[in-house]
Amino acid sequence: MFVDFKQVLDSIHPRLPFGIAQSGKAFRNEITMGKFTFRTLEFDLAEFEYFVKPEEWEKWFDYWKEEMHKFALLVGLSEDKLRWRSHKKEELSHYSSRTEDLEYEFPWGHKEMWGLAYRTDFDLKNHMEKSGVDLRYTDPYTQEKFIPHVIEPTFGLSRLLTIILMNSYSEDKEKGRVVMKFPKALAPVKAAVFPLLGNKEELTGKAKEVLALLAGKIEVEWDDRGNIGKRYFAQDEIGTPYCITVDFQTLEDNTVTVRDRDTAVQKRVSLDKLFEYLQY
Repeated sequence: MFVDFKQVLDSIHPRLPFGIAQSGKAFRNEITMGKFTFRTLEFDLAEFEYFVKPEEWEKWFDYWKEEMHKFALLVGLSEDKLRWRSHKKEELSHYSSRTEDLEYEFPWGHKEMWGLAYRTDFDLKNHMEKSGVDLRYTDPYTQEKFIPHVIEPTFGLSRLLTIILMNSYSEDKEKGRVVMKFPKALAPVKAAVFPLLGNKEELTGKAKEVLALLAGKIEVEWDDRGNIGKRYFAQDEIGTPYCITVDFQTLEDNTVTVRDRDTAVQKRVSLDKLFEYLQY
C-alpha cells in the first residue's frame, strides 16, 4: 500500500485524510498452533493505511479506535468481553510510536483480536530515501509539502470468525438440539421455507410461491425432506434465523407460520407483511 501511495496521489488526487485498504492471506512461522483457529500458519487479514497530517494523528487515532470498537459491537460481540490494551514502550514495533490492541476474552484469557498502530512517517520516509522518489504530499491550499503520517487499523478476520462461531454455538442437551445463534445480519441463510407436508402438491405449490416472493431479496432455502421437526433442527444447526411453514391454513387465509430460531416461538404472519417481518 505504501508502494501504491504515489500512484493513488497521481491518479485520483485525494485530499488528506484518506486511506488505502487491502485484505488477503497472511502467513506466519508459528511454533505452536492450536485453540481451534485462534493460532494458525495461514489466516485472513484486513488492514488499511490511513494517511493524515502529522499534527492531526492523535485525533484520527482516537477516531479509528472508536470505529473499531463500534464495528466489534455491530457484529455481535459482547461489550463486557472487549478491552483495549496499550503496548508498553518495550513492546512497540520498530515502526510504531503508539499501538493498542483490541482484545477479546477467550476461554483461555484476553488475547489480541485486532490492532491499531500509529506508524508516524516511518514507511513513506524510508521508501522515499531508498527509492529516490518524492512521496511528499502537497497541501492544495497552502502548497506546503510534507510526508503524511499513518494510522493503521488491522483486523484479524480469521480470529473474528473464530469468536463469532464460539459466541454463536449453543446446545440444548435435553432436546439434543444444536443451535448456531449467529447475529441475524450475519447468518448465511436468512430464512427457510417449508411445506408442512412434502407430498401434498397444493402445499408444495404454495410454498414455492412464498419462496419466489423472498428470493432475490434475502438468502432463502427450500426444504421439504422428512418431518417438520427435523427440518427445524437442521436449520437451527446452520443458524437460520427464521423458518417459514406453509400449512393448510395458508391456503385459506394467506398466512404462514414463522418460527424464531432462538426462542422456537411461532407466529402467524400474513404474506403481504412477511418480508417486512423478516427485517432486522
